[in-house]
Formats: sequence, structure tokens, C-alpha cells
Amino acid sequence: MKKEEKSQVVESIFAEVTARPHLYITDIAGLNAADTSKLRRLCFKKNVKLIMVKNTLLKKALEKTDVDYSELFPVLKGTTAVMLSEINNAPAQLIQEFRKASEKPVLKGAYVEESFYVGDQTLDALAHIKSKSELIGEVIGLLQSPLQGVLGALESAPRTLAGVVKTLSERAE
Repeated sequence: MKKEEKSQVVESIFAEVTARPHLYITDIAGLNAADTSKLRRLCFKKNVKLIMVKNTLLKKALEKTDVDYSELFPVLKGTTAVMLSEINNAPAQLIQEFRKASEKPVLKGAYVEESFYVGDQTLDALAHIKSKSELIGEVIGLLQSPLQGVLGALESAPRTLAGVVKTLSERAE
């Protein structure tokens, strides 16, 4: 590959990495063509971008970003595939789902929610991380529950008060 081609590939990888906030570095070596096609289709369905890259070109692209990815550089060995996503836990859940039928892909490392995860043992934790929208929804739900209780009490108060007045007026003196 010529130097010009390499710089174009680095720019392409850089554009893909900066377009999505969550990066997973995986190893899919050993998958046959049919399984690789299944993985690519699953990635497409889940809105996860899957890119096969050379380690040195990926490293150069990561060095160009504003984020210091140096914690992930030691895992850039062997065959590398990058999964990029808008949703933080989508690639981890995808990997777990795909592993029901195959032992690959193996997670080498990830950059999710501004934190680094290294090693396949972190996959379960990554799959259970809540997305920003899920956390916002939970906070809104927690904030609304006391307010709904107060509103319910206020709505029932006139009926309760009217019932008490009616009972008192009907009472024989």
C-alpha cells in the first residue's frame, strides 16, 4: 500500500471513529465467511458499524482524535475489527447475542461513555451499561412519582370533603 493510500485509509478511519462516540475493538479471526456475513448483517440491523482495520492505521487514526486512546494501544495486536455505535451498549449486546452460536468475536477493548475497558472479561459490564436516554428516563420517572402522588391526593380531596359534608348533614342531631 502506498503512502497516499495509507493516509486516505487513516482519514477514513478517523472520520468513522469521530462520527460515533462508542468504540469497541474486537477479534473476529477464525470466523468463516458465512459467520462473518451473519455478523455483518447483525451489525447492520443493530446500527453498529463494523470495520476491519490494520492495527497501525487504526492507531494513527486514534492518535489524530481529541481523545487519548493510549490505554487501548496495547490490545492492537493480531486481527482487529472495530465496532462503532451511537448507543453505548449495543455492540456488547450484539457480541453476546452472536456468541450464542460462535465463540467469536472476542472483545479486546472498548471506549464507552468516556471510560476505557480492556479485556473480554468486561463484556458483561459493558452490556449492562445504561444509555444516556435510559438514565434520563429513569430520573424523570423518579422526579414525577412524588408529584403524581400529590396530584392524586389533590384530585381526590374535593370528593372526600364533599362526602364528609354530606355524611355530616344527613346525620341525625
